[in-house]
Amino acid sequence: MELSYIPSPSRGVLHLGPIPLRGYAFCIIIGVFVAVWIGNRRWIARGGQTGTVADIAVWAVPFGLVGGRLYHVITDYELYFSKGRDWVDSFKVWEGGLGIWGAIALGAVGAWIGCRRRGIPLPAYADTIAPGIAFAQAIGRWGNWFNQELYGRETHVPWALHITSSADGRVPGYYHPTFLYESLWCVGVGFLVIWADRRFRLGHGRAFALYVAAYCVGRGWIEYMRVDDAHHILGLRLNDWTAMIVFLLAVAYLVVSAKKRPGRETVVEPAATRAAAAEGDDEDPDGTERPGTAERSGDAEPLAGAAKDDPDPAEAGPGTGPGPSGTGSAETGSPDAGAGKSGSPEPGASEPDVSEPDASAPDVSEHEVEKAGAAEKNGAGSASDKS
Repeated sequence: MELSYIPSPSRGVLHLGPIPLRGYAFCIIIGVFVAVWIGNRRWIARGGQTGTVADIAVWAVPFGLVGGRLYHVITDYELYFSKGRDWVDSFKVWEGGLGIWGAIALGAVGAWIGCRRRGIPLPAYADTIAPGIAFAQAIGRWGNWFNQELYGRETHVPWALHITSSADGRVPGYYHPTFLYESLWCVGVGFLVIWADRRFRLGHGRAFALYVAAYCVGRGWIEYMRVDDAHHILGLRLNDWTAMIVFLLAVAYLVVSAKKRPGRETVVEPAATRAAAAEGDDEDPDGTERPGTAERSGDAEPLAGAAKDDPDPAEAGPGTGPGPSGTGSAETGSPDAGAGKSGSPEPGASEPDVSEPDASAPDVSEHEVEKAGAAEKNGAGSASDKS
């Protein structure tokens, strides 16, 4: 009897009335949400709009589920189409059986459709979502724990997985928890991609290629430990061959892409770039002023109006001074304005100075101007009587 081990759940489904709640399905759903959440944050950091990753995921996720199921059914067809089997079971995704190779391949087709509809380059989207996919795989692998499947060879290590089910040819015992190994490996792959993307600014699909290559390395040795039935080619399991081929393709893409298209995309979502540029303009595209523009332009209007209503006397020309033209104003405070109001003086009186007013003369009130004019008129009359 083992003193330390990982127990298996007694059942992988709970019933909420007539509704079955399956642990495998929950793990897949949670993984999808985590991938979209991480992808959305990375997309915004690269200049994209909020919600774009989720919109494209609406296309990618269904395609991925179909592709993953097709790969599993094709490579394990005897589970559904051999004698005594029911082919209808091939549609029961919730019971387990999704091939990651088919899920990524057909999911990429769905993502390509979504990207074309949004005018977004697929490689940039793939780079953004790559770490999220790795973390989603890490969560999804725990669905195999609920189903008591995909375990390794028999072992007595302290972290051995205790299998209790005898369905579908299982033998109860203690085995390597290969689902746990792959889950931890995927977590490491996710952090590796995030680090490499920040360190080397990977672009044009190279972050996604790094995720694929790193995952294949782990899948190769983990697959070699598994004991469930699988097709073999030259002594190796089919998924081992698939991992090696995909690994070589991913590395080749990394090398070729780095030479042909170095660096990273400067624009990942043209619509977001246009929106940011529009916000920086003073006017909206429809020609209306943005809030704050009118206030900035209106601040100068009272000053301009004051300058027009009260011109500087030193700058006023002959045509603006007091006199017969009537354009002068008593409010300017010039003493000569009173002379214009009192009319022409009597003969012999001193001529009032109608030259250009002195800008340095002190301002006087209109009442004082009138009194000065009257006094000047009386003085002129007295002088006439004496003569």
